[in-house]
Amino acid sequence: RELINFTFHVEQLTKSGVPLLDSLKDIRNSIEYSNFTEVLQTVIDDIEGGKTFSLALAEHPAIFDKVYVTLVRVGEETGNLSEVLKELAESIMWQDELASHMRKIMIYPAIVTAIVVGVVSFLMMYLMPQLLPFIRNIGTEVPSHTRALLAVSDVFVNYWYLVFSLPIVVYAAVVMAARKNPEVRYFIDGLKLRLWLIGPLASKIKLARFANYFAMMYSSGITVLDALGISEGMVDNLVLETSINKAKSNIAEGMQISDSFERTGVFPSLIVRMIKVGEDTGAMDEALLNVSYFYNREVKESIDKIEPAILTVLTVMLGGLMMLIMLAVLGTVYD
Repeated sequence: RELINFTFHVEQLTKSGVPLLDSLKDIRNSIEYSNFTEVLQTVIDDIEGGKTFSLALAEHPAIFDKVYVTLVRVGEETGNLSEVLKELAESIMWQDELASHMRKIMIYPAIVTAIVVGVVSFLMMYLMPQLLPFIRNIGTEVPSHTRALLAVSDVFVNYWYLVFSLPIVVYAAVVMAARKNPEVRYFIDGLKLRLWLIGPLASKIKLARFANYFAMMYSSGITVLDALGISEGMVDNLVLETSINKAKSNIAEGMQISDSFERTGVFPSLIVRMIKVGEDTGAMDEALLNVSYFYNREVKESIDKIEPAILTVLTVMLGGLMMLIMLAVLGTVYD
């Protein structure tokens, strides 16, 4: 949010003819004190020390990413800084909107998952041990599914520290393996794009982000190869990064842009077709922005469909779990 406001205000002030340094000082004095205020003061000091705006921003990569710094540098060199900042502000606002959509999807599943874990833990660690003597004293043969449930209850009671720590340990091990081994990361990133419901949505978000970045850099005068090289690291998925790198290599060897993307076998036909249209008409940036707009709309529609689907699936899962436990407990008692 601070980055959006900062970019918007710098764009408005520079567009109005206010010198850049005065604009930054005005923004520094008008916002509430925070970590961003200190960063802004450092940027002002660096500019007063002789650095350009883009070089001063590059000193803070955690806030101003490579695309942001590159586009600001292009704006400085071409004299269109206010226009570039306007595009950047709109792009960051769009990303923030996508992030809020994703949070909206994940809140309900996270709450229900926590409830399911709590309920199952209570049943396994508190209720089942109390019912165990009663079930054994009935005198009839205990069904296999009830014995299985009792065994699960014993695991929860005796090894609860393993039950609750194992998922965390497995997750940490997978993350470490993905960081150290590119093949593991490639497999996991490919799996993320294929996961039921969430995979296609994540794929559309990443492709929309790529198209948006590519269009912004291309329209700012950055070459296709440089734009691909910068946006390659912005998709945050090794499968897509590798595909963009392959396309870049093919383009460098003289292949058409659309054919290069089609040969990777990863990018949907929509992107390939729109890039082809951009090549034929000479309006590559407009074609890519159309791709970004289309996927952005698809994401919003998918979210509207996914929410009720997740609600139904989680409700059925919770109900089915409770039914299995109740059948295992009451099935031995019922006559």
